[in-house]
Amino acid sequence: GKIQACITGCDRVAANGDTANKIGTLGVAILARHFGIPFYIAAPTSTIDLSCPTGADIPIEERSADEIRLINGDYICPSEVPVYNPGFDVTPADLITAIVTEHGIIYPPFTDKL
Repeated sequence: GKIQACITGCDRVAANGDTANKIGTLGVAILARHFGIPFYIAAPTSTIDLSCPTGADIPIEERSADEIRLINGDYICPSEVPVYNPGFDVTPADLITAIVTEHGIIYPPFTDKL
């Protein structure tokens, strides 16, 4: 196919290799797996947080509900409609082919290599 690899950055890497990045990254990783395309994370070692055991322990910022409810200043739904608007999602380590850092490439299993 036309795509031979997928590379994205991340904001945090947990000790087990799970990564947090802008919302939508998980969907890209799932699609890459489905189509047999290697999925790489490019991240400086400063984003590796060994005090954070897994992606479930990464705090996810929730963005303003009005980012979803409003378009050009006009409500597109009632203001009381509940909205979940995370700024990040977590990509599980098992969807990641390797993590590329300034010190080299880290391949799974990540737990004993980060």
